[in-house]
Amino acid sequence: MKPKNKVYFSNQQDKYKITPRLRALIKKAISETLLHEGFESPAEVSVSFVDNEEIHRLNLEYRGKDKPTDVLSFPMWDGDEEGIGDVDPNGEAVLLGDIILSVEKASEQAAEYGHSIERELAFLSVHSTLHLIGYDHETSEEDDLYMNKTQEEILTKIGQPRNV
Repeated sequence: MKPKNKVYFSNQQDKYKITPRLRALIKKAISETLLHEGFESPAEVSVSFVDNEEIHRLNLEYRGKDKPTDVLSFPMWDGDEEGIGDVDPNGEAVLLGDIILSVEKASEQAAEYGHSIERELAFLSVHSTLHLIGYDHETSEEDDLYMNKTQEEILTKIGQPRNV
């Protein structure tokens, strides 16, 4: 049985309409990633949609990088040996963390890669969820290879395969 994940959304940009269908796709991408990784506890994730200006500010403040990026991940889960980290006050879900998506940057990248913005945002959601549960492609070549393979497997499974 699939755990019941909670995904909360906040739209802080006005460059792209965030539809219920898009929110459902992102929730599906997050949930499928957790299922793929054997994350058995219900999880709680916050997703914020921002523009390039806001993600640039956050990227500079938290990572010291003076440029906009496509996605930022802010993990809250400590990944203890039982597989359960911090739990919400009601004890219902593991607090995994926050995903900040630049819809503006995702739109630019979708055009560059020749696929839909929906596919790009789903990709970034899978990518960020993998970061929330501990993978780090920037410090581990093994994680980088695994993340690249896993992202495409999950996107194909949720109906967002790579354009050939």
